[in-house]
Amino acid sequence: MASRSLRSTVFSIVLISIVFPFAHAVTDYANVFIDPDRVVAKSFNESTALAQKTIAQWADSLSIGGPWSVTTKPVTPPSGNKHDYLSYAPYYWPDCSQAGNTTALSDEQARQQCTWVQRDGQINPTSKDASDIDNFETLGDAVLYNTLTWALQGSSTASANAVKFIRTWFLDADTAMAPNLNFAQMQGGPGPDDQSGTHTGVLDLKCMAKIVNGILVLRSGKSADWTSDLDGQMVGWTKEYISWLQSSPLAQREATSPNNHGTFYYNQLASLQILVGDKDGAKNTVQTYFNTLYQHQIDANGEQPEEAARTRPYHYRAYNLAAMITNARLGEYVGFDAWNVKSAAGANIQTALDFAMTISPGDDAAEELYPNVAAVAAHYGDPTGKYGKFLMQQLSLDLAKQPFFAWDSFAVSGLPVSYTSSASSSTQVSKGSSGASPTGASSVPNGKAPWEEDAALTATVSWFMLAYTTSFVLFFAFC
Repeated sequence: MASRSLRSTVFSIVLISIVFPFAHAVTDYANVFIDPDRVVAKSFNESTALAQKTIAQWADSLSIGGPWSVTTKPVTPPSGNKHDYLSYAPYYWPDCSQAGNTTALSDEQARQQCTWVQRDGQINPTSKDASDIDNFETLGDAVLYNTLTWALQGSSTASANAVKFIRTWFLDADTAMAPNLNFAQMQGGPGPDDQSGTHTGVLDLKCMAKIVNGILVLRSGKSADWTSDLDGQMVGWTKEYISWLQSSPLAQREATSPNNHGTFYYNQLASLQILVGDKDGAKNTVQTYFNTLYQHQIDANGEQPEEAARTRPYHYRAYNLAAMITNARLGEYVGFDAWNVKSAAGANIQTALDFAMTISPGDDAAEELYPNVAAVAAHYGDPTGKYGKFLMQQLSLDLAKQPFFAWDSFAVSGLPVSYTSSASSSTQVSKGSSGASPTGASSVPNGKAPWEEDAALTATVSWFMLAYTTSFVLFFAFC
C-alpha cells in the first residue's frame, strides 16, 4: 500500500491537472478598463449571459493559487529586501563563454557571473524562475474577475477574495510590495550596472489598470469588505508609487518609449491617478500620450511601425492596440474623447485595428486580437458586419462565452439570441441598456442546453469528465 504522503501527492498532481487547464485556458487579456459605474449598474443585456458565467468561472479558477506576495520568491533582490519587486528581462540570455567556469553553472550562478545578451522575441525560460511577474499578472486578473463577479452576481466570496488578494500584495506589513520597480527586468551579469532593473521593467505592472478597475468597482458598489481604512491605505501606497513613476529615471525613460512600453506606461499612471482621486491629472496623462507617442504609432494605412519591426509583429500589434484602447477608455472615464484622435499620419485606433485584422498571426496566438476587435466594434459600431463576421469566423458560438463579450457586446449576425440567453435559468444575468442584442440566425432548436448544440463545449465537457474519472482511478490505484 502506498504511503499517505504519496497518495496525497498523486491526488494533488491529478487535481491540479484537472483544474488548471480551466484556470489558464483563462486568457490573460493584455489590459482592460471597464467603466466601474456601468459594472455596478449591471448594464449588461441578456445576450451576455454566457460571458458573465465565464467571468464567474474564471474568478473561481484564478483564486485557487492566491493570495500572492513578492516576499515568497526564492531569490532576494540586490537590495537585500524581499519586499522589493524582482524580475528578469525575458529576452535576455546569459552568455557564459567568457565566465571562466570549468564546470556547468547553475541558473543562479549564470545570472550573476555571465554577461547577458538580447535575443528579441525569444523568451528565456529561466527568466521567470525567480520573478514576481507571473504572480502579479495572475493577481491583476484575479482581482478584476472577482470584483466583476461580486458586482454582477452578489458573490460575497468573490468580494472577500479580491480584497484579500489586494491586502496581501500591497498592504499587509509582512507581505507588501515596496512601491518601486528598482529591480524589474534585471538583465543579470557580474558588473555593478547589472545589479539594478531596467526601464523595460516598468511594463511588468501594466495591469495596475485591472487592479484599479477592481478597486473602483468595490468602491462604487460599496463593498463591505473594502473598508475606508483599506481604501486609505491603498491610496497612500499608490501615491508613493505614482511619485516613483513620475521621478525615477527608469520610469521616465519608459514614459518616452515610442512603442507599446510607452503606451502601457500611460495606462498605469492614468489609472493610478484615478484611484487617488486626481482625475485632472489622469486626464492630462491621457492627453499627453495621445499628443506625443500616439502621434507616431500609426501609419496612414493602419500599420504600427514600432510593433511591425519586432520579431513577433502580430503579437505586438495586438498588444499595443490593447494599451491604446485602455488609454482611450481611461480618457473617456475622466472626460476626454480620444477615440477619434488621429495620428500625425491621419489614422486612429480603428484604422490600426482594421490593418491588424488583415495580418496572419503566424506562430502567435490569433486570439490576442479578438478583444480589440470587439472593443472597436462596440465603440465605433459595425454597420457592415465585418467585425462580427471576423469574430464569428474565428470563434463561432464560442464568441458568446468570451468575457470581453460581456462589456463589448454588439450586434452579431449569426449568433443565436436563445443561445446567448439560455444560460439565464442557471446563471444570474445582469440586464441593462448597454450593448445591442445579437440578431440574425435561428434559435437553438428544441430548447436544448447550449452544450447540446455546441461541439466545442461538448468536447470540453467530455474531456473534463474523462479527466475527472481518471483522477479517481489513479487515486485509488495508489491506496
